This record gives sequence, structure tokens and C-alpha cells, in this order.
Amino acid sequence: MAETATVTKEQVLEALKDVFDPEIPVNVVDLGLVYGCEVEKGVVNIKMTLTFPGCGMGPYIGQQAEWRVAELDGVEDVHVEMVYDPPWSPDLITPEGKALLGLD
Repeated sequence: MAETATVTKEQVLEALKDVFDPEIPVNVVDLGLVYGCEVEKGVVNIKMTLTFPGCGMGPYIGQQAEWRVAELDGVEDVHVEMVYDPPWSPDLITPEGKALLGLD
């Protein structure tokens, strides 16, 4: 039996750094939009939010996240759940994201 690749949470988060809110030039990880990521036997469950609940780009961002993670070796399935509690705030932006936005 051939050995299959296993994907890690770190690999998933790194891949999510390729996903951007089209209106903000910072990836979803550094914006603090990813609230959780679990990987078990090739199934990736991601909880993420938007900068505000009514953001019209929500479906687009979620789809981009799903597609990007699905490209990783060892990923069998991806589930992206949008959550709005707790609400996103600029305090969630990483130091790297703040530097990109000129907020440091």
C-alpha cells in the first residue's frame, strides 16, 4: 500500500496566506480572519470570519480559501465555515499585517 501525504495545520495556514480580501492588500491569515483550523485524516475544517458580517465578498473569499487548501497534497476534503462571533476587529491583525497596512 502506497504511503499517502499528510497535510499539517501549518501547511494549511501557509496556503491561506495566498487568499486575500479583494478590497484589502493583506492575506486572510494576517488580517486575523482565520479563527480556527483543524486537520484530521486529510479533512480540513476552517473557521473564518469577515471584516464585517454583511461583506459581499464573503462567498468569494470562502471559495478562494477552499480552492487553495484543496490544492495541497494530502487534503481529501475542505470545509470552510463563516462565523461572526466574536466579531472581527483590527486588534486581530498580525504584526505582519499591520506592517503591510502601515499601521505599525
